[in-house]
Amino acid sequence: MPRDLSSLKTPLPVWAAPMAGGPSTPALVKAAARAGGIGFLAGGYKTPHDLAAQIAQVRDDGLPFGVNLFAPNPVPIAADHYRAYARALQKEADRYGLTLPTEPPAEDDDAWTGKLDLLLANPVPLVSFTFGLPAPDTVRALQEAGTLVAQTVTSPAEALAAANTGADLLIVQAPAAGGHSATLTPDRLPRPIPLPDLVSDVRHTTHLPVIAAGGIATAADTAAALKAGAHAAMAGTALLRTHESGASAAHKAALGDPAFTTTVTTRAFTGRPARALRNRFIDDYESIAPLGYPALHHLTSALRKAATAANDTGLIHLWAGTGYRHARSEPAAQTLTRLAAGL
Repeated sequence: MPRDLSSLKTPLPVWAAPMAGGPSTPALVKAAARAGGIGFLAGGYKTPHDLAAQIAQVRDDGLPFGVNLFAPNPVPIAADHYRAYARALQKEADRYGLTLPTEPPAEDDDAWTGKLDLLLANPVPLVSFTFGLPAPDTVRALQEAGTLVAQTVTSPAEALAAANTGADLLIVQAPAAGGHSATLTPDRLPRPIPLPDLVSDVRHTTHLPVIAAGGIATAADTAAALKAGAHAAMAGTALLRTHESGASAAHKAALGDPAFTTTVTTRAFTGRPARALRNRFIDDYESIAPLGYPALHHLTSALRKAATAANDTGLIHLWAGTGYRHARSEPAAQTLTRLAAGL
C-alpha cells in the first residue's frame, strides 16, 4: 500500500519538475520548498559525486526535496544508422571545429548503480524514476531506507506497470510537457490527450496518488489537474526563466523570443522523443534522425554545448512545453504561487 504523502509537508500543491542538463539547480529546489511545494534535483547526466554535492547543498536547509534518476531503458541503434546521421551532422560540427564520433558509444546506463548506492546510503525524502521501471527490489530497498518512490508514466498501462513495482505515487506526464517524453516505449509516442483527461484515466486504473505534469502554465491548468484528481501539479517549462533556473541565457531568451512560434516533438537531438521550440536543427534533421538513446545524445552533445556558448539558437535543444509563453523572468516562488492562485 502507498505510504502517507503528508510526510513531505508540502502545503502548496505545485511542485518543481526535475529538468536535467542544468535547469534544476539546488537554488531552484530550495525555492520550491520554501514556497510550500517540493522540487527535484535532476540526477540525469550527473556523476554520483556531483549529485551527492547537490544533495548536500539542499539537505543542509532541512527542506523536503526529491531526486530524479533516469532508469535504464536504452533505445538501441544500428551502427550504420548512427554513422549516417553522424556524417549528416558533421557539416554543423565543422562550424565549431568539432569532429563528431563516427562509431556508437559503449552502452551507457547513466551511472545507475552508483547513484542508487548513493541514495541508499544517504536517503532523501523522495526519489522519482523516468524512462524506465526500476525492479521491485530496488523500490523496496529505497522504501526501507525511508524514501518515498515515484514513477513517471504517460499512460494508464504504464501506471499499472509502475504500481506493480511497488511505487508510492505516480507522476503522470501529458504530451504537452517540455523536454523528453517519459514514455516507456519511445518508439511509440503517447496518444495526444489533455492532462486532466490523462489524470482521470490513470486514477481509474490505480489507487496510487498522482502528481500531474505536462502543460502546467497557468493557475487554471493547476486547478483543472487537481479537479481531475491529482494530489498536486508539477511545473517545468514555467520555471525555466526564473532567477534560480540554471537554463542557459540563450535558452531563457528563446522562450521569450517572438521568432519562436511553436513547439514540436523531435528525436533529432538525442534519439529519444522530446518537445522543444522548433528551430533550424529540427527542420533540417528531424526527417533523417534515427531513434537511438543515449547514443544520439552523446553524438550531439559537444555540438549543442558549442552552439549554446555561441548563442546559436538554431542548433540548441530548446526544450519547452506548449505553455512556454507563460514562462517569466522572476523568482521561482512567484511563479509557483501564481500557478496555485485561487486554490
